[in-house]
Amino acid sequence: MRCAILGFVGGAAWLQMQAALPAHAPAALAASVAAGVGAAVVLAQVQRWLNRRTGWLRHGLALCAGAAIGFYWAALLAQSALAPKLAKADEGRDVTLIGTIDNLPNRFDGGVRFNFAVEEVERRAMRVPALVALSWYAGYRGEAAPIGDVQPGERWRLTVRLQRPHGNANPYGFDYELWLLEQGVRATGYVRQDGRNQRLASFVVSFGNMVERCRAVLRDRILRALEGKEYAGVIVALVVGDQRGIPQSDWQVFNRTGISHLISISGLHITMIAGLFALAASALWRRSFFTHAQLPLLLPAQKVAALAGLTAALCYVLLAGFGVPAQRTLYMLAVVAVALWTDRLTGVTHVLCLAAGVVVLLDPWAVMWPGFWLSFGAVATILYATVGRAEVRHRSGELAALGAGAAIAGAAAVSAEGWPGVAKPAESEAAVAGPVAGATSPALRHPPRQPLTRHQRWMADLKTAARVQYAVTVGLVPLTMLLFAQVSIVSPLANAVAIPVVSLLVTPLALAGAVLPDFLALPLLQLAHAIIWLLAQALEWLSASRIAVWTAPTPPPWVFCWALFGTTWMLAPRGWPVRWLGLVTWAPLLAAVPSHPSAGAFRVVAFDVGQGMALLVETSGHRLLYDTGPAYSPESNGGNRVIAPYLKARGITALDAMVVSHADADHIGGALAVMDSVRTAWTLSSLPSTHPVVRASALHTPCAAGQHWTWDGVRFDVLHPAAGSYRNPVLKNNARSCVLRISAGGRAMLLAGDIEAAQETELLARAPGALASDVLLAPHHGSGTSSTQAFLAAVQPGYAVFQVGYRNRYHHPQKQVYQRYGGIGAVRLRTDESGALTLEFNGQLAVERYRESHPRYWRQP
Repeated sequence: MRCAILGFVGGAAWLQMQAALPAHAPAALAASVAAGVGAAVVLAQVQRWLNRRTGWLRHGLALCAGAAIGFYWAALLAQSALAPKLAKADEGRDVTLIGTIDNLPNRFDGGVRFNFAVEEVERRAMRVPALVALSWYAGYRGEAAPIGDVQPGERWRLTVRLQRPHGNANPYGFDYELWLLEQGVRATGYVRQDGRNQRLASFVVSFGNMVERCRAVLRDRILRALEGKEYAGVIVALVVGDQRGIPQSDWQVFNRTGISHLISISGLHITMIAGLFALAASALWRRSFFTHAQLPLLLPAQKVAALAGLTAALCYVLLAGFGVPAQRTLYMLAVVAVALWTDRLTGVTHVLCLAAGVVVLLDPWAVMWPGFWLSFGAVATILYATVGRAEVRHRSGELAALGAGAAIAGAAAVSAEGWPGVAKPAESEAAVAGPVAGATSPALRHPPRQPLTRHQRWMADLKTAARVQYAVTVGLVPLTMLLFAQVSIVSPLANAVAIPVVSLLVTPLALAGAVLPDFLALPLLQLAHAIIWLLAQALEWLSASRIAVWTAPTPPPWVFCWALFGTTWMLAPRGWPVRWLGLVTWAPLLAAVPSHPSAGAFRVVAFDVGQGMALLVETSGHRLLYDTGPAYSPESNGGNRVIAPYLKARGITALDAMVVSHADADHIGGALAVMDSVRTAWTLSSLPSTHPVVRASALHTPCAAGQHWTWDGVRFDVLHPAAGSYRNPVLKNNARSCVLRISAGGRAMLLAGDIEAAQETELLARAPGALASDVLLAPHHGSGTSSTQAFLAAVQPGYAVFQVGYRNRYHHPQKQVYQRYGGIGAVRLRTDESGALTLEFNGQLAVERYRESHPRYWRQP
């Protein structure tokens, strides 16, 4: 069974790597199931004929059958999820929809975002998917506009403008299109301000709407009680699982200290709440609620406790929004509860595999997110490091008092596999057969142990906790480096403090404060916030250290597997030979350095940042960032969403220079975020001296024509603006764009910023012979005011790069300009169609389009 489940998970993961879905998935799935069943029957018959065990063959067939079933099951669900599609011709058309608010709305400074479950499309023959993601903005181009106070479960009539799912496609970046597919969202858009938007019903009764309305009520209650408090968003995350109110600066601290897993409804919190409810239910049931009903004679207290704990866990998981860590914990608890209720015994590896199988069965895209692998990886690491090594401690005479029911429930035993509350079959059979058949009970064959003192129990618990923390910290290093290209050095210390504080103090206080009457809720919530504030101060101090985090490039598969082998060796049982040698396998993992071009060559990565510019230029020993992308919201921009994750995954911790072409938001939006994430030695820009980016720079120089420098055989020339242009106050930002030409080995690329026709004419007059380049970053994103015929004739580009947003409101690149580039024979590269572009200049010119080199079935062509 375990092999089949592991194969099922692997098959679902393999499907997510495909560029296209297989044809006839239902028939293939049925054939896979039939083949698996047939193979099992044949194997059983062969085993009887040969009269010998065929375990290895059975496990191999189970693994293969599970992989085939998982692959085609995931394909079947993917086909179903992709079926509701908005037609290409219907993008950008206004349509009036009637439906309900389907989730917890996300309010931000400029409006609100929410999912909308469509019930009816008014007066237009267009097919709209059943679930769309909408934004309702409070204004457009500086003009204020009212927005509705949308709440989960309300029915609204809204006039909207939709488009098909589309996200930025960058190496090591967040896959927004995959996330939308997993959520069931097949179109995105925004609400139009036309006066016809109105609420039709205050609440539409359904189970999902009731859950989301409860989450909204609890969130609003917490935010009112903690209005203006710095960490109110953390309290909301712990109660209802909504992490969107936590700013990026706080997430940076939590990630650097390795405690981000606690700032949500995690498996640890769910287990704790389930345990508290189970303990309370067991105590009350055993005492028959202080009556003479003798309830334990009707139903064992262990079963009541299991049901109460599972019910509490289910409610808490629903509040969490059903995330992967929460699902994993719920399914594991459910398997244990079912085992108790059906008097069937199971081992922890079966529990873990079943939980993974159920998660992937319901959500095959879960394998694409770090949370899935970290959740199950952490539990698997704990089991591997503790199985068969935990010392079972009993009070005097305790084993003699155990009967068959207690053995099955594991109320006072720890199985040999290290999982509290689940006994091995052989143990339970001995516990049952001993008294019945007259056999000598194990507790009678061996004298009872002396009771441990309180100090001894505390010390034993402390040693166990330290051993588990050590196993998790060491065991997850390879996986953490693979997923995040960094590992927190201070994580063991931070978790040793944060786990008990958040789990035993803050979370219970926050939950109680969320549901109790106001006169009790306010002090409890404020106390929870005060504790979080104190914890955050300590975490900020820890994260401020330069050695708080170890970073290295994302490892290739062979390095990861080698480090994983060494980690397994290190965590082997005591007595295993030279366990410390496992550390040697970490050397390629932690000591790797970022790749770079060879001497005399350079590489340019044009990021897909939407409507904006951002390019990374690399030589053999230096790195320069040209522009930093747009600002998407007050907390999100091209710097922290695209550029910083890429630099971190590559192991790049410093930039030698950053060029900010001009002050427009689509070019400078991520500059401060980049400066916060990596050291930037020098900034070149046309910004005024009072600009925040200039003030934040370690060294700033205004760009001016004539500046030049050489790095590793690569020449950089600034061609614009003229130094005298800074004295002209009427010039627009675009007119002072820093124009940079990069050349080496007979190849060149021209980065033209947002210059327009007047500046192109000026360049032609000042330096006509210095413009020729193999690649041109299209001026002003291909607007109608740039890319004149004379300018293109002087540059003579073989390739033209257009950094533009999908269906941007400026309609860049303009049709006539795009055709102009085609008329001179230039290969036109658009980031909205190709994703990020990587251009290698090494004597020859090679171009890689991210969407082509990493095709996935859910991405638009």
